[in-house]
Amino acid sequence: MTEPIIVPDQQVREESQPSISATGRTFDVHEWSGSGPDYLHVHYADDEAWHILEGTLTFRFRDRTVEASAGTTVFVPAGVAHTYFEAAGPTRYLIIMTPRLRKLIAALHKAPLQEHKELMRHFASEVVE
Repeated sequence: MTEPIIVPDQQVREESQPSISATGRTFDVHEWSGSGPDYLHVHYADDEAWHILEGTLTFRFRDRTVEASAGTTVFVPAGVAHTYFEAAGPTRYLIIMTPRLRKLIAALHKAPLQEHKELMRHFASEVVE
């Protein structure tokens, strides 16, 4: 990628314009909806962040649960166990992740649940519950 990617807010985008999606060398930014895996997990070598655009995501950590509504940014540094899910109704958010996490998520989406633990280990991550 050699050009900047500029995507206007959803309210002023043309119908043909895609959602936010940028893949770089050191991190990616993608507009997503839906929940993460339903199990607590940790990425040992990768940070991850979310910025909620619409709706609410619930983040669960080892010691607490946090509701993150539109306008909230959540940064989870490497080594912190977490998961997240839509609290109620549709949620739209930006997810900021490393290329390794992008590859992990793609692999998890293709694999049956019983293979997730093995895949996580392959990508410097682990299921912790």
